[in-house]
Parts: sequence; C-alpha cells; structure tokens
Amino acid sequence: MKKHNFSAGPCILPQEVLKKASEAVVNFNGIDLSLIEISHRSKEFIEVMENARNLVKELLNLPEGYSVLFLQGGASLEFLMAAYNLLKVGGKAGYLDTGTWSSKAIKEAKLLGEVEVFASSKDQSYNYIPKNYTVPTDVDYVHCTSNNTIFGTQLKEFPKTDSLLVCDMSSDIFSRQLDFNKFDLIYAGAQKNMGPAGTTLVVVKDEILGKTGRTIPSMLDYQVHISKDSMFNTPPVFAVYVSMLTLQWLKDLGGISAIEKINQEKATLLYNEIDRNSLFIGFAEKEDRSLMNVTFNLIDEAYKEAFDKLWNDAGISGLKGHRSVGGYRASIYNAMPIESIQVLVDVMQQLEKNYKTKNQKDESISK
Repeated sequence: MKKHNFSAGPCILPQEVLKKASEAVVNFNGIDLSLIEISHRSKEFIEVMENARNLVKELLNLPEGYSVLFLQGGASLEFLMAAYNLLKVGGKAGYLDTGTWSSKAIKEAKLLGEVEVFASSKDQSYNYIPKNYTVPTDVDYVHCTSNNTIFGTQLKEFPKTDSLLVCDMSSDIFSRQLDFNKFDLIYAGAQKNMGPAGTTLVVVKDEILGKTGRTIPSMLDYQVHISKDSMFNTPPVFAVYVSMLTLQWLKDLGGISAIEKINQEKATLLYNEIDRNSLFIGFAEKEDRSLMNVTFNLIDEAYKEAFDKLWNDAGISGLKGHRSVGGYRASIYNAMPIESIQVLVDVMQQLEKNYKTKNQKDESISK
C-alpha cells in the first residue's frame, strides 16, 4: 500500500529525488565511490555545493550582495547565531512572537542583549497572527517566523521596518512567492521543503555583517563561513546533495510560482473539507491559515478512535497533531501530491457518512 506522508518534518521529498540520492549513496556520478565517502574538498562535492548555492539564488531571485550558506545545527542554532551576528553590544532587538519557535528564538537572543517582543499571539494559544502592532524603531533588527509549523498559522504580511529584517522560514521556504530582497537574513532548516535533516540554509546580506562590536566564536560567525564557502568544517554532504536535487526538481517544475499554485490548490481542497465537514473544525484563524501545515480538530472526541482507524487503514502517516496542541496536523509541503490530500479528504467524508448513518439508525430505533 502506498503511504501518504503528512509528517511535519523530516517530511516527504520528491520520489525522483529519493531515487537519485539512493543511487548516489552507492555510486556517485559514476566515480565508483559513494557520495558519503568522498572528500568534501573533492571537485565532485565542491560542484554540488556551488550548484546548491546558485540554485538558491536563482529560485529566490536574489541580487548581488547576498551570500548563501549551508550550515549545521538547525534553525535552533540560528536563533543564537542571528543574535550573535546582528545584535550590537548594548543594542536591542525586536521580535514578533507567533509560536513555539519564535519564543525559542526570543529566549536565545535574550542571552546577548535586550529583546522587545512587540506583538504576540500567545494569549490565544498562537492560533492567529497579531495585527496592527507597532514595530519599534530603536532596534538593531526585527525578527519574525514566516510559518508556524505547530499551530498552522502563516504570515501573509511581514513587519515593516527601517531596521534589518530577519526571518525564520524553516517550514515554508520555496513554497510561495515573496520579495526575498527585502529580507536581510533568512534561515531555514532543510527538513521541510528542501532535504533531509542535517543542514540549514542561511541567506544573508553581506553588508550587514561585522558591525556588532562583539567577538563572535568562529563557528557562530557568518563571515567565517562565507570566507570558507560553507566548508569551515566538514559539511553535511548528503543533506546538501539532497537539497541540491530538490532545488533542481523545483526549478524543473517551474520554480516557486509554479509550486505556489499547486500548494494553493492542495490547501484549498483540505481546508474546504474541514469547513464543510460537520465533524471537524480548524484550529487556526481562517485569515492566518498556513499553506504548509493544516491544523484541525474533531468537534467530538468520541469520533477519535474511528477516525484514527480510518486514516491508518488508508495508509496515511504522520497526521497526529503536535503534543502541545493535540488534534491533527496535515503537513502538505511542496512534494506532497494532491492525490494524497484527496485520500485524507475521502477519509474525513467517510467518517461523516458513517456517523450520519449510525445516527439515523439510532433515531429510527428510538422512534
């Protein structure tokens, strides 16, 4: 049976990417050596790294003056690295708090200086994106999280600021068209839309670095990594290679504009069923719903056992919601085919049909 992988991350990747990656593990580019046993200084892997960086620039339509890095440590390390590289000694940073990951970023930044949380949706369990907030003007940078994986919300508009704009795009990078030039620093863990866990994409405007007045440890210094072409230490070669393959897959598909249309179609199909179906309710406010992570709940937990059996029997995997939220979460990243969305919709409709039939029988007996 085909499995329909709705995992939030590590998540589904294109089948053709997985096939090429598996072949490379055995014999990379016909050199009779595995990708994961060749030197990262070899011309074969240097070409992979260069291709990966160039594909990022092309797909994001970045002008000159930006550096692309493939680092390690996940977005969780970037919470600290962003502050180390941009928060001046004695300075202040502004943060938009929209979920678990932004709150973790805030915690790390506070280790290095003053942080002003200028808006938060914590008061309603992060089920919406704050609006009509005032962005502080006396900050070194403004930080936001574009998509909130756990809660299923997504920024449709970004903070307007004359300060540097930093964004954690871990769970929706390359999924929709944005003016990426307005961001001074973007970071994203690969394990959502790019590749396997193990590498983190960083896109940074060169001119903003080296101005904090602090001494930065080498492994946390973007300028050090830029000077070494992402190979200050041994890079995660497999994760970078699979990311390169995925970015090439996206380019061949037609780029971000093409995948955005597909993602809209997938999300619309699922959200329409959530709103139509009498047994389900969405978690996030409608205007702030994510195109990547669809969060929803049963209206009555009495249906849980039956629903869980239906979706498991249908070959659906990874549908349970995050432990801090509960309910269900369908992560529908770039590589998720619409056919898998339809399977989930069919299961939801089957649950409703089963219980309507049961209720009708119960009413008939009671009469």
